[in-house]
Amino acid sequence: MPIFLRNKTMGTLIVLLTIFIGLFLGIFFFYNHWMGIIGFVIYVIIIGFIIKEYFKFKTSTKAYIQTLSYRINKVGEEAFLKMPIGIMLINDDYYIDWANPYLVSCFKEEKLVGRSLYDIGDHLIPMIKQELEEDIVPIDERIFHVYYKKEEKLFYFFDITKQVHLEKKYEEEKPVIAIVYLDNYDEVTQGMNDETRGSLNSRVTSLLNQWANEYGIYLKRISSDRFIAFFNERILRLLEDKKFHILDDVRETTMKNHISLTLSIGVGVGGSSLPELGTLAQSSLDLALGRGGDQVAMKLPNGKVKFYGGKTNPMEKRTRVRARVISHALAELIQESDRVFIMGHKHPDLDAIGASIGVLKISELNNTEAYVILDKKDVETGVQRLMKEVRERTEIYNRFISPEEALEMDIDNALLVIVDTHKPSFVIEEKLVERIERVVVIDHHRRSEEFVRNPLLVYMEPYASSTSELVTELLEYQPAREINIVEATALLAGIIVDTKSFTLRTGSRTFDAASFLRSKGADTVLVQKLLKEDVNTYLKRSRLIEKVQIYQNGIAITKGESESVYSQILIAQTADLLLTMENVEASFVIANLTDEVIGISARSLGNINVQIIMEQMEGGGHLTNAATQLNGLSIDEVEEKLLQVIDEYLEGGNE
Repeated sequence: MPIFLRNKTMGTLIVLLTIFIGLFLGIFFFYNHWMGIIGFVIYVIIIGFIIKEYFKFKTSTKAYIQTLSYRINKVGEEAFLKMPIGIMLINDDYYIDWANPYLVSCFKEEKLVGRSLYDIGDHLIPMIKQELEEDIVPIDERIFHVYYKKEEKLFYFFDITKQVHLEKKYEEEKPVIAIVYLDNYDEVTQGMNDETRGSLNSRVTSLLNQWANEYGIYLKRISSDRFIAFFNERILRLLEDKKFHILDDVRETTMKNHISLTLSIGVGVGGSSLPELGTLAQSSLDLALGRGGDQVAMKLPNGKVKFYGGKTNPMEKRTRVRARVISHALAELIQESDRVFIMGHKHPDLDAIGASIGVLKISELNNTEAYVILDKKDVETGVQRLMKEVRERTEIYNRFISPEEALEMDIDNALLVIVDTHKPSFVIEEKLVERIERVVVIDHHRRSEEFVRNPLLVYMEPYASSTSELVTELLEYQPAREINIVEATALLAGIIVDTKSFTLRTGSRTFDAASFLRSKGADTVLVQKLLKEDVNTYLKRSRLIEKVQIYQNGIAITKGESESVYSQILIAQTADLLLTMENVEASFVIANLTDEVIGISARSLGNINVQIIMEQMEGGGHLTNAATQLNGLSIDEVEEKLLQVIDEYLEGGNE
């Protein structure tokens, strides 16, 4: 029991005892006077003794309190001056009035009093000006959690250096799982004999093992074209600093032997368990392969995705098995639906409209009512001409409806087919993506971070020239393949536009699709009529080209006048035309699309990945064909940002 409570308790007992004995003496006097007198004498003796002991106890208590007070003051002084807690008092002018010895030792200064915070603690100034009550502040080689008392102008410093280092070590030691995949191993080795295949395996395995040993990675081959790797986040940072150079090593080494073998890696990082990391790694690999391979995809805990590599055009697949399977699956989904809605991207081009008409035909062949969603006021000249032909020469014109009409229709058991994009924010009417549960995606662009949620069927082939090519292949595997001239011409126009008249991104499958459409009556003369342009557009494009500047590595950049508005197709055509100039490897055209939106159209011959550059500016597309749209910036600001991203890319940053 504390001594002050004992003191109080003793006083209370004395009072109670006095009252109790007094009552007994009164009773004795009442019955026997002599007994009362004897009792009173004893009572006086007892009271005297108690009072004496009480004062003796009080004196010892006072002495104890004085000793305790001294000890408390001593401990306080020790804590104030010698405990590992920094204390600092400052004045209104940010000069130090007092600091305890521990804090002086932390600053490695002989004297702090009288010094200005600007000289020795500039990290503390923002705390005062921003009126922060606490912050993490580095001082020399230590890190402190600092508390600031505004009224007293007092700082407390708590050393958390060990804690921070432990946290950093914990983060660095977090496990990472990666799946390493040889993109086109089966295609490359299909015609090889055992000796050649074994030699290729040996070279690739040796490269991967050297890479693993260099960084301390555990690498295990789990199939002929697949490896699994285990490492930690510290090693991951090192791999990122080197931009996963193993991609270039494998590609360049195999190319010396005239073999186009590339690598894709899916990285799982930030998961709370090994199964979750494995799932993330596989999901990242699927994303990398969906973008064409030869790259690293890494999903981060915050939902963002990092990409490295992607420097080569994706290899064309030689098998048509997938096209046949997708065609039959799409037919079944259409037959199971009461109604089909088909939608491309905003500001649709001939590829988006041609693909939409192709899917409309597939729906018709499967006896299902279908509609193409199109804002007829927001289309380019070529699409306007195509729609005129559709209205005059076919019966499907009434199948083109506005987004408003689509939203008013019954969507129960409806199927939504999205063509030439896979980003919900890019479609003509995003509300339909949210309302219709059954969605199919057909696209030829490299898969980006944003994607339609839970689609029933995805047909994405980044090797394809256009979405019209993919839809044409799907048409070939339908039970009845009769299409009219305008429908075939619309699909062919989509292929021609996206391949720049079969000069870019064309493979054997592209010509097969074009051949099929020609056999169905596709009119190449009509395609040329759809692509005609007026003189004013030609002159406007010429003025853009006139202002072109050649940046480093053969990159051509031009920008429109700040007070003029240009169409998306015009700046795309300008970028295409710049690419035909001598010594131009890539082209970027910057111009106003509206009063508030600035667009960039980017093109490349393949040595420079314009998709990665545009993704850094909130856009996307293909390795050789990409674009973006930005709000709230001037043309000069957009150009400055573009140059910065290009510099980062050329320095090796493909993130």
